Amino acid sequence: MLLREHPLMCYRGVRNWPPTWIWVGGEANERPRGEVGILIHVMPSVLEAKKLFLTIEHNESEYMGCLLFEDATFSHQIYSMLRRFYHHSIEEIGSIDLSHTL
Repeated sequence: MLLREHPLMCYRGVRNWPPTWIWVGGEANERPRGEVGILIHVMPSVLEAKKLFLTIEHNESEYMGCLLFEDATFSHQIYSMLRRFYHHSIEEIGSIDLSHTL
C-alpha cells in the first residue's frame, strides 16, 4: 500500500496527499499542485497532534503544506518517517510502501 493510497492518509473523508502548497518565499509563486518539489522540512503542530506541516523547495521557491489526520498515532508515524526523507521528491515519498502499517 503506497503512502498516497493509504486509507489513513485522510481527514474527515478527504484525502490529504498531496497537500495544497502555499508559497512562503523565493523567486515566484508558481502555485504548484500535486506531487511536486523536494521535501526540506517537516514539523508537527505544537497545538494539534494530528497535524503536520511540510516545507518543499520547487523551482527556487519554498512552499508549505499541511497534512491533517484523524489518527494521532498514525500522524506521529508519518512524521517519524518523513524526517528520514528530507531532500527526496514528494512524488518519491508518495510511492513509499506503507503496507506494514495496515
